[in-house]
Amino acid sequence: MIQLFFSTVLQPVLMFSIWLVAISISGCAHSAATGVPTSVETKEVTLLFTNDFESAFDPIPAYWNPQVENLGGIAHIATLIDKIRAREDVVFLFDAGDIFTGVLSKKTEGMVPMEMMITMDYDAMAIGNHEFEYGWKSFAKTKDRLPFPVLGANLFYAESGLPYAQAFTIVERDGVRIGVIGIMGQDAGTAIIPSNIKGIDIRDPAETIRPYIDMLKPQVDLIVVLTHQGKTAPMQTDDEAHPEIQRGIESEIQLAGAVPGIDVIFSGHADSGTESPYVHPRTGTLIMQTYGQGTRLGSLLLRFERTPGPVGTSTKITSHNGQLIPVVSNELAAHPVVAEKLAAYKAQFPELQETLCFAEERISRRYNEESDLGNLYADIIRAEASAEIGLMPSGALRADLPAGDVPLIDVIDSFPFTDRVAQLEMTGSQILAVLEQSLTLERGMLQVSGLKVKYTLSKPFGERVQSVAVNGVKLKPDSRYHVSTVEIMAQGGDLYHAFREGKRIASEDVKFSDVLTRHLRNAGTVGLPPKGRLLSLD
Repeated sequence: MIQLFFSTVLQPVLMFSIWLVAISISGCAHSAATGVPTSVETKEVTLLFTNDFESAFDPIPAYWNPQVENLGGIAHIATLIDKIRAREDVVFLFDAGDIFTGVLSKKTEGMVPMEMMITMDYDAMAIGNHEFEYGWKSFAKTKDRLPFPVLGANLFYAESGLPYAQAFTIVERDGVRIGVIGIMGQDAGTAIIPSNIKGIDIRDPAETIRPYIDMLKPQVDLIVVLTHQGKTAPMQTDDEAHPEIQRGIESEIQLAGAVPGIDVIFSGHADSGTESPYVHPRTGTLIMQTYGQGTRLGSLLLRFERTPGPVGTSTKITSHNGQLIPVVSNELAAHPVVAEKLAAYKAQFPELQETLCFAEERISRRYNEESDLGNLYADIIRAEASAEIGLMPSGALRADLPAGDVPLIDVIDSFPFTDRVAQLEMTGSQILAVLEQSLTLERGMLQVSGLKVKYTLSKPFGERVQSVAVNGVKLKPDSRYHVSTVEIMAQGGDLYHAFREGKRIASEDVKFSDVLTRHLRNAGTVGLPPKGRLLSLD
């Protein structure tokens, strides 16, 4: 009976007393070195992020996923963000760059996407290459309209060496302090019309941010780096269903290994979805990225312990839970304020709803192979210049054309850039160099008109083109050909340096988006162009 009384009554009381003493001791512990009382505080924070939104304001038909009708949409992702903010105690919202692109962005030089981000109450963003779509001078002015920091730690004016943008910021909410740094990769700087970024130096990201990490570490609980780097994204609507074309996060892994002290990297540019965080094996840095275009909202829940010390607090992440939350448009009501603001901007441009043509089938793009949209647009740019050859970069094709009535807004969204039609005289050898660069697949496969190219990807770089015919006649290295393309190519952008060797042909100053509008309106009905232009022998 005495033993039973001890085990059921006295033992729990004794254990509870011991626990109280232990807590009391730990809470009042002193550092042997400093005599300063220390205490461990546990905190929890939710970090939300987007990347490569690229003005994808409307939901996207998820034709590759039979379980989902539509994904994305700015008003729907805003609703999802508000739901999480209402549910969680401490929430921050970041973006890893490329908010520009798209017709409404183009019409307003980026004002519409910035207004959407203001309404959604972002905390900070990194600068992406598409923020230079209207030139670095334009963005230098327009970025100041944003009430949150626009970060580019490794961007500097070439002439003066002065910073182009703010390098870092500290954001604080409910006692949680986060140091945020933004960088843009040097390779990303080549994925834009060269003249649009000429005058800006893009310095080595790791070397640039290392001193900021050292400076911020004692002042904040967490350090988040927003990166826009790595290999250029495939820009294929269903890329999440095609792992073979996804670019990966190798640049972020290298950065995390080279610069200790980074707690979290939210990245962009490659559109490589990380369904769960990658944990760097040596530094413990957590790395995440979405597929882009607002089809997913990145979410990372962190629990960490904070211990004050003589020169600042030290923080240790004790657990994490990260995921990419699908933005299922049909299950999320449109955010009323965001939807109203978007509708008001659309109403300023009623011409965008004009039906240009009727598409017999969906006209889709592909990044690493011949595509229907690529063939169509290569045919159009060739016809516009009455050229022998038309060339269209896959990365410039940003949206498919839907089956049925095709409004102007969809056409411009499919090619939302300011590029003009560029005409060149190129030798056969220069064209071969361009095609070999295409077949590295670094920036996707060049879409062609007037050419029939047989290739094998199993060969080494520089030996992949097996044969080329120009309108049925074998390409001759010394012959000269009339080539029509877009301005980014003519300037040697997207790594296509061989275009710079071509001789410019004087031509009308006309934007390719205007050419598209005219050709499709005149066509009335559009079918799929003939295929068989890019033939793999593997």
